[in-house]
Amino acid sequence: MLVAGLSLALGSCDREAANPAQEQGALAGAKQSLVGEIDTARAGELLPAMNVTDLGGKVLNLGALQGQPVLLNVWATYCAPCVVEMPMLDDLADDLDGKVRVLTVSQDLQGGEVVAPFFAKMNFRNLEPWMETNGELGFALASGVLPTTVLYDSSGQEVWRVVGDYDWSGAEAREAILAAVENTG
Repeated sequence: MLVAGLSLALGSCDREAANPAQEQGALAGAKQSLVGEIDTARAGELLPAMNVTDLGGKVLNLGALQGQPVLLNVWATYCAPCVVEMPMLDDLADDLDGKVRVLTVSQDLQGGEVVAPFFAKMNFRNLEPWMETNGELGFALASGVLPTTVLYDSSGQEVWRVVGDYDWSGAEAREAILAAVENTG
């Protein structure tokens, strides 16, 4: 039953909008409506040992990221809240200055065909265009909602997550990340 529910939820995320993603200028006021909350209910779960790829075909096994805290964001170019979050996550990665690796993984079915132009247009300084086009990462995280962002400690265990949109530009986000990193090593 849970798998069927997740399949339906994730399946609805795969239907891309007919219109392209909104321009960032049009989304400036959208930050005010970001309502996601930090949730610790799944704390202790391990970072999935799944492969993601970049635009050049380089493979990264998420399970091999132990040793440094990771903020994993699962997103898509057709997801308006995801598009709002991406510049905030880029700035957050800059602010965290290596204390936490901010890793964004696109769930776009078209992979690099849509991710490459998006990254070129946005000109991110800190984010890399990682992709997992089968939707398996959403299932592994037990979340059919985009965006989903999970903080893992340096041993690869979940500390907390945000399902849905969140204001990553605020002091609350930085404080929650840094407090978790300091408390877990």
